[in-house]
Amino acid sequence: MVDPASTTLGRMLTEEITPVVMVLRTPLVEAACQKKHGVSLVQLLSRFSSFDNIDVPVRTASDQAYRLRKFKLRLFYSSDIQKPDFEAAKERLKKVITEAEDKNTDLRSELPNVEDLLPTFKSKVLPPWFEVFNKELLRISSFADHEAFDHPVACLLVVSSKDENPINKFVDLFNTNQLPAILNDGVMDPKIPKHYLLLHDYQDGMRLFMQDLSTKRIIPHMEQKIRTLNEQVSATRKGFRNQIKNLWWRKGKDDVPDKHDGPVYTYSSNESQIRLLADYAFMLRDYELALSNYRLISMDYKLDKAWKCYAGVQEMLGLTYFLLDQSRKEAEYCLEDALNTYLRLGSQGQQNATRCGVWWAEMLKARDEYKEAATVFFRVSGEEPLQSAVMLEQASYCYLFSVPSMFRKYGFHLVLSGNSYEKCGQVNHGIRTYRRALSVFKGTKWGLIRDHIHFQLGRWFASLGEFDVAMGHMLEILACGHQSQATQELFLRDFLAVVEKRGKALEVWKLQLPVIKLPSLRVVFEDHRTYGSPAAVGLRETLWLPFEEDVIPSLSGARSNWLEVQTKLVSRKHRDANICVAGEAIKVNIGFKNPLQIPISVSNVRLLCQLTAMKAEKSDTADLSHATDEQREEELRKLIALDEHDGKDSSLIMSEVDFSLNGGETLVVQLTVTPKAEGILRIVGVRWKLSSRVVGFQHFEVNQAINKSAKGRTKLKNSHFSNHLSFSVIKSLPRVDGVIRNFPKKSYHGELQKLVLELRNPSDIPVKKLKMKIGHPRFLLVSNPDVLDSEVSGGISKEHDEGSYDGGETPAVFHFPEDLVIQGDKPVLWPIWLRAAAPGPISLYMVVYYEVDEASSIMRYRILRLCYNLEVLPSIDVSFKISRCLSSLDEVIIRVDVADKTSTGSFQIHQLSAVGSQWQLTMLHPSGTPSSYIISGQALSCFFKLKNLGKKGTSVSRNFVELSTGSDNKCLLDTFNSPVTGFHYQERRLHQRRLNQEQLDAVDFILFAQSLENKDEQVGSTNPILWTMNGPRTIRHDFTTSFCEIYLWITIHNSLDSRLSVHVSTHDSGTVTNTSTSQPNDQAVVSSDNKTGWHDVSLANDIKLSSDILGARVLKQASPESVSPFIWSGSISTKLEMEPMSTIEVPLQLCVFTPGIYDISNYQLSWSVLASEVQGPGARIPSSGTCPGSSFYITVLQSA
Repeated sequence: MVDPASTTLGRMLTEEITPVVMVLRTPLVEAACQKKHGVSLVQLLSRFSSFDNIDVPVRTASDQAYRLRKFKLRLFYSSDIQKPDFEAAKERLKKVITEAEDKNTDLRSELPNVEDLLPTFKSKVLPPWFEVFNKELLRISSFADHEAFDHPVACLLVVSSKDENPINKFVDLFNTNQLPAILNDGVMDPKIPKHYLLLHDYQDGMRLFMQDLSTKRIIPHMEQKIRTLNEQVSATRKGFRNQIKNLWWRKGKDDVPDKHDGPVYTYSSNESQIRLLADYAFMLRDYELALSNYRLISMDYKLDKAWKCYAGVQEMLGLTYFLLDQSRKEAEYCLEDALNTYLRLGSQGQQNATRCGVWWAEMLKARDEYKEAATVFFRVSGEEPLQSAVMLEQASYCYLFSVPSMFRKYGFHLVLSGNSYEKCGQVNHGIRTYRRALSVFKGTKWGLIRDHIHFQLGRWFASLGEFDVAMGHMLEILACGHQSQATQELFLRDFLAVVEKRGKALEVWKLQLPVIKLPSLRVVFEDHRTYGSPAAVGLRETLWLPFEEDVIPSLSGARSNWLEVQTKLVSRKHRDANICVAGEAIKVNIGFKNPLQIPISVSNVRLLCQLTAMKAEKSDTADLSHATDEQREEELRKLIALDEHDGKDSSLIMSEVDFSLNGGETLVVQLTVTPKAEGILRIVGVRWKLSSRVVGFQHFEVNQAINKSAKGRTKLKNSHFSNHLSFSVIKSLPRVDGVIRNFPKKSYHGELQKLVLELRNPSDIPVKKLKMKIGHPRFLLVSNPDVLDSEVSGGISKEHDEGSYDGGETPAVFHFPEDLVIQGDKPVLWPIWLRAAAPGPISLYMVVYYEVDEASSIMRYRILRLCYNLEVLPSIDVSFKISRCLSSLDEVIIRVDVADKTSTGSFQIHQLSAVGSQWQLTMLHPSGTPSSYIISGQALSCFFKLKNLGKKGTSVSRNFVELSTGSDNKCLLDTFNSPVTGFHYQERRLHQRRLNQEQLDAVDFILFAQSLENKDEQVGSTNPILWTMNGPRTIRHDFTTSFCEIYLWITIHNSLDSRLSVHVSTHDSGTVTNTSTSQPNDQAVVSSDNKTGWHDVSLANDIKLSSDILGARVLKQASPESVSPFIWSGSISTKLEMEPMSTIEVPLQLCVFTPGIYDISNYQLSWSVLASEVQGPGARIPSSGTCPGSSFYITVLQSA
């Protein structure tokens, strides 16, 4: 450790704890000083009262003399020797701060990194006015009653030579009425040496006088006083007997209650004399003598509970230990004890506590214990804002200089200090501390405190009129998504208020509100590839390649991809950039995200673009790919100015979008730019307005990732980002727009629909040689234009012959007629069949190729891409089971189970067809035609005979069964016509591919049904009610014990908007199945494996012969007189009323007496429209009717 006297604390002690001289003067003396020197007498004398190079021998209590090299006197007017006024002291402290603020005028310079401050000298980092402030702070606690080093050791009386009767003036000056209170109240001995000065010439002898006064008068006086006091103390307090006597005398004072004031000691008391001796010895640098007397009196004050006096002695003990460089722990203990004692005294000890804390902190700093010093500064910061601000700032630097450096605590205490500076109106000091704190938290994860610093700096700079600097800080906190909603509203409101005060337009480079999602930036443009549906835009380029390879003609005769063809057709100067066509929009999808929790308004969003002539050199255009941020910002500002100046006369047509973003919302906005003429187009960035006040603009960064546009090239020769936003604009070309009219978003599985493809070329330049390829022939089939105006059922009915089709493979590429030319406003319409071949979501792709009839164009052809998304819903599920017919070897029995798998839909089944002319299909019981209606969740079964006619079969063979009653031949559907044959071919091809073999002896079935979701589309029926029988299909029962009871129910649906009266009646006339036919006895279960496509049943391998081994009894035809094998029990007649569009269930009960297979169809439903609901004479539905029961087969088996 260095010499304690040379440290900051050592200098402070030698300057602040020195002898005090009281000055008395006449008015003429003061006036002469002010007139000639502009200062007071005390200020003038103080200039000559500090001696840094003297040599004075001093002998105090010991016989050994030592020499004083430095000495200083403190001079005060008698009126100033009193406790300082607290408010006046605060003003003096404020003056120190204000003067330091005036010198610190550079508040905008760039601050060094906080880590760069460490290698520099501490004196250069610390504000130089700290020491001045600390000294002024120490003086607040001066002239205290419990201390003697502020008591005058002498009195200097000064009279002017111009005063009348100078001798009498000397007598009059030392009047007790003019003396300080400490001389009159007994605090100190009023008999102090007096020294007289007759002032005549200021220039001569002043320094010598003050030196003689110090060395020949005051120092000898203090020496003599010390010796005298030491003898008295030795006689009364030193020695074993005196110590025992003192302790005995003070015995019992421990029981006295504590008082903050404590006892009052007069100057003649032993305690005051010992304290005076110690203070005099301390001021004359005899620290050993001072230490012994401080220790002697310390216990006395403690026993007397004179806590303020005790704290003062402990404070001086700590300082004495420090100057002697002895016992560091004792020094720290004494100062800590003194500080704690002062703080316990409350407001009476606060000023002394501050002084003690400053001493202690400076001592720790001198020993490089900066962390501990910071803690002391923090303890004495107090509640007074000005004092607190300076103490906290000094604590922050202690954390900075500690080893290792504590940067975050350094910054945190700077923030606390700056906040206190603001409370006392010192804004510049607040800015200074906050800027230094910002260097700590900048770039860290401490976002909340960093936002607070920027916000406060923005407000303070705005209050000083520094709006540009204020905006720079507030822009840093706009995108503060981690803050609370209230804080975000505060930040945004104050930011916009500062913008208003600024008074001129604000354009912000990289404005963070909203946040531009550059990684999601996507450029959509059209070259020779165009798009007819939005869904086609977002697809991978590799998905389209197989389609386009089949439609693009090869230049060399061999297959080549589109890139090679385009390279041969496009000139060299256009190959390095994307190609677009004049008059066609380039779309840029940009994501805007609101990082806040509060809504924001964004307006005037548009692209920043630059179009130059095709012949211009590269150096003439702005290439910002390798530019610095400053260059990009400058270039974009020029484009903004040019854009606002040119307006609508620009060679570019750009869209402009306004929108609002809710909290946390991300919105992808599509902006467009349409070049009017040929040239080189560069999309440079985007601009927008926040809350209609702040213009933000953003350059599309080179180093940011970007999703390649589906309309861009598959692989650019130069993968540089700027190529994605650079375009060669060629002259205008025709463009074919295509759309499939009324393409459904949802469809039932197996549903067949006729759609229309519309192609239109608005240009006057014709296009020709059209070709088309469809990616999913199972779903889409190009039709004959003759069926364009026909209905769906009419297009494939037996009366309508679209043309013979052999069911062969569909051509890979469909060629439109050679003479077809599209030009002008007249569209070309072409029918296309859609069949929902498989359930689930499906995307359907198709491309249309056409050539441009323009010889001068570098682009010879264009391709229209179409994509449609379809969700296929479950509809009806069908399963088949085949059993051989015992009565005929060339016939089989077909059992068909149909289930409605929809949630709310209902269907009408029209017909079942076997594919091929060699088959003949008939009902097993022609008189028992099952119900052709099925509703959600219902199932039905029916039986058919299938006969193989072989070569005898013809195209007029009855290979189908009509299942809907009341239909005419127009509703009969032909399996020999397209599109049925085309779709059937695709399904069989898929099925054979799955089985990896071809089955020549297979038979395919096609079930035709129609959805009844729309009543106006019901075919062949005017019946307003739909119903189905529900119940078990297979039952096992032990008939040896009792008959079998079966519970059934009929679900009835009223499809009218009118109320109906319905009557359900049953009659006992059951029939038993023919004994010549053996039916399968297993339960009718809809196969879960048959979910998609057409399914064949092999006659050679899949025929299952069944017998009655499970207990089925073969019965003969019952005679009319015989007992019926089953009867209806329970209610046999039920009448009810049904509300419009309602559904109801009617319970039924059946008693069966013997095993068998029974057709439960001996019931009927009668209905009538209620009188109040009867329609007019032109009504389509009759007012009443009767419906016979539908076949419902139940298999009853004898249980084991």
